[in-house]
Amino acid sequence: METERKIYTVKQLCEGFVYNSLEEKGLYGLAGRLTIQPEYQRNYLYAEDDGKKELAVIDSVVKGYPLGVMYFNKRKDGQLEVLDGQQRITSLGRFCTDKFSYEIDGMPYKFSRIKDEKLRRRIEDTELLVYICEGSEMEIRKWFDIINIAGIELREQERLNAIYSGTFVTLAKTVFSNSRNSEVQKWSTYISGNVKRQDFLATALDWVSHGHVKDYMEAHRDDYTIDELRDHFNDVIGWIESEFGKTYKEMCGLPWGRLYDKYHSQPPRKQEHTEAVERLMDDPYVKNRKGIFEYVLGGQQDRRLLDIRVFDEATKRIVYRRQTQAASAKGESNCPLCALGHEANRTKIWKLNEMDADHVTAWSNHGATSIDNCQMLCKTHNRSKGNR
Repeated sequence: METERKIYTVKQLCEGFVYNSLEEKGLYGLAGRLTIQPEYQRNYLYAEDDGKKELAVIDSVVKGYPLGVMYFNKRKDGQLEVLDGQQRITSLGRFCTDKFSYEIDGMPYKFSRIKDEKLRRRIEDTELLVYICEGSEMEIRKWFDIINIAGIELREQERLNAIYSGTFVTLAKTVFSNSRNSEVQKWSTYISGNVKRQDFLATALDWVSHGHVKDYMEAHRDDYTIDELRDHFNDVIGWIESEFGKTYKEMCGLPWGRLYDKYHSQPPRKQEHTEAVERLMDDPYVKNRKGIFEYVLGGQQDRRLLDIRVFDEATKRIVYRRQTQAASAKGESNCPLCALGHEANRTKIWKLNEMDADHVTAWSNHGATSIDNCQMLCKTHNRSKGNR
């Protein structure tokens, strides 16, 4: 790969700057010769968090602080595209085209409204060091990956977008990486993360590929449609809504794609599931509320998903002492189930570490995890008792 060292001023870089407000990305600079955000680049992020980062870029220019080296890729057609620096360039372009204000002497000013001509010229004449790289597509992609180790770290999906950039990624990002998509708010009920950082796209791809995202992106890289991706995503969202009548914060970030694959062929039981979820959400003994939804979908069988609160050690010792004293007085086993039998163990007094705490009335039958509903059983009987 060959490199060339160039110096550009802010004014040169921002000449003909175009910003797409819908997709929230810088498109062109250098009078149209520079593509600021090629498809392998992440979305523009500096406007987040009240624009502190993009203001910091302008502050650095105003105060004469260096903005760091930038890297451009020179394509075969002579056009340039940003490898590293698109966040800084977009910040500069947005400011120079009056997209946000910078505070001067306590007052906010758009660039065109700055009265101090020397300051305006100082901003426009600020020089930026750029290395222009020229090489094969593979070399450019590898270099992009290396130089993006610093700064805002690339997410895995951002890396995959770079590797498999093409028509499919372009179309997919317009739907799943667009914060202005009116569906994002609804999707946020079930999907965690940042739409601009490709978290929603990553989720959609994970669902449709059943976890084989790389293979799916490679196979569909040059597709001119994302119908399968979008349809499967909407099927999963629609299925969730058909199974549960209410939404809860605990729904966010669950592996809905896996749950859909496992349970969507079952007849929907919306009312039953809704009632069960409400009951379990109000149950003080359920420690893992995020596990409620899979527990309900699975027929309320796997209690491990709920991490039910167990009897504490103090309760176990108190109940053990009471049972043992009463059993010794009667000459029978301190395990109530052993005492009912006819084997040798019907009079055996078990040690505390040989017994387990058990619900007299099973938790699944609304039995409380309290001292009044606790009994100590030998380990053999406790394991065979289950929820009976």
